[in-house]
Amino acid sequence: MSLESIDRKKWKSPVGILCLDAVEDQLVAIHFPGQVEPPKRSSSHPVLERAVEQLHEYFTGARKKFDLPLDPRGTPFQKKVWLQLRKIPWGTTISYGELAKRIGQPTASRAVGAANGKNPLSIVVPCHRVIGANGNLTGFGGGLPTKERLLRLEGVLPPDLFSTQIGARG
Repeated sequence: MSLESIDRKKWKSPVGILCLDAVEDQLVAIHFPGQVEPPKRSSSHPVLERAVEQLHEYFTGARKKFDLPLDPRGTPFQKKVWLQLRKIPWGTTISYGELAKRIGQPTASRAVGAANGKNPLSIVVPCHRVIGANGNLTGFGGGLPTKERLLRLEGVLPPDLFSTQIGARG
């Protein structure tokens, strides 16, 4: 991406300020707080505007599947894993081992985990839906509290009553 012109938009989401990157007419990355320097001035690129609209719909529960032009940058293996991530339905989780089986490499759960961790399009390419074989939440680029929040939003985990009560008062 170094020679390409990157349009960047920052968006204040329920999980912090996200920075979204587009190259030409494709969404190429979503960065969590602290991963990149937010732009001083956000781009109004149509793909970024559409991504923000769909992310907003996701966070309000109105969207369960994203419809965006994506171009995640990675190796062929990573892209194979990321393509399979997009097939995990909203409100469900799978293990790294199951994900490895789904790409036809049942013994590659560690490599799948590494590829999952390099996913440049978190939330839209739902790497948060992959959990440990024992059901535990494991690594996530946005941090485990964010992963937990996304899974609660999708109904995978029970609502956090403390957070709900705080939100109801504020």
